[in-house]
Amino acid sequence: MLMKKKDYNLISTVLIILAIGALAFFILKKDKPETTEEIAKCIGSKAVLYTQLGCHACEIQEDLFGENYQYLNVIDCWYEKEKCTEIMATPTWIIKGKKTEGVQSIEKLQELTGC
Repeated sequence: MLMKKKDYNLISTVLIILAIGALAFFILKKDKPETTEEIAKCIGSKAVLYTQLGCHACEIQEDLFGENYQYLNVIDCWYEKEKCTEIMATPTWIIKGKKTEGVQSIEKLQELTGC
């Protein structure tokens, strides 16, 4: 039984979409360098990170630390509003008494904390 041209076009389209999807996955997938435990612990001991549930930028900041995010000193302003009266945006870092708003690179945080 011969395939109809309509069926052939549908199969071809699906295969092309799958190929493009697979290619995009491999191009966009990057092995993110994860912050070391030592650096995360050092930053966590010298800084406070204010975040908020549902904050996309906060998720980006968290991703920079990977599994070592657990070593940071984090206050979630969604749950601890009383600790965030001076915080106008999240993420906000308090380092040496100074506020730094927005997502910060690990290198910048090391510079600010001396880690």
